[in-house]
Amino acid sequence: MTSAADLLEIATRIAREAGELAHRRRREGVTVAATKSAAADIVTAADREVEAFIRAELARERPDDGFFGEESGAEEGTSGITWVVDPIDGTVNYAYGIPAWAVSIAAVEGTAETASWTALAGAVFNPVTGELFRASRGGGAWLGDTRLSVGEVGPAGGLVATGFGYNPETHGPALAQLSRVMPIARDVRRIGAASLDLASVAAGRVDAYYERGTQPWDHAAGSLLVEEAGGIIGGAPGGRPGNGMVIAAGPDFYRRLEPLLDYER
Repeated sequence: MTSAADLLEIATRIAREAGELAHRRRREGVTVAATKSAAADIVTAADREVEAFIRAELARERPDDGFFGEESGAEEGTSGITWVVDPIDGTVNYAYGIPAWAVSIAAVEGTAETASWTALAGAVFNPVTGELFRASRGGGAWLGDTRLSVGEVGPAGGLVATGFGYNPETHGPALAQLSRVMPIARDVRRIGAASLDLASVAAGRVDAYYERGTQPWDHAAGSLLVEEAGGIIGGAPGGRPGNGMVIAAGPDFYRRLEPLLDYER
């Protein structure tokens, strides 16, 4: 039986190699290949190439595993392990040259159905900064040789990260939601890459992150980082991070933040 540590070793290697490929393509110039849910929701040629690279590497290493990627969909395996992949999280940042995008790879026990899985290993790699966040279930969350731990919120309030999604109809409610959060917030950050937001919670760089409208590949690896750093991860549907809501924070601040979001559970 493959251990979580073994799966993490595969995830980190492939995330680094895929990130270097994406970074190289960024230096060569970005080509927008298509739009998805909205005009602002773009796909670059690099997204597709990088996901194809990751998928091929995983098939070579773990041919019996399932795969669930942002660009190429889901394929069931026979091993009970599924790889959940975002080849370039923060594509708009990537296209504009903003250095906040990442490759996110998670190995989960279960299928591509979010409610059924348990994350075993995850890696989030930002090739621009060279930072590779990694976690395995029961093995902690790490950045290099530093073990990560969620931060403690002081009297000034928590530094809160969020996002507003691509659907313009959700922006008004999201701003109303933010207005309810502001009384307990030191300030707000809008980074534009959910995997890096979650990694930042795990590293204590921000105290909380919440967002509606994310997809499984956005939060599969980052959620494990938060859990292994001592934080709480929740949301909707069913109290788990999902399209209805993702919430991540240290235990005390989570209990203060979650009721203010007033989301449909």
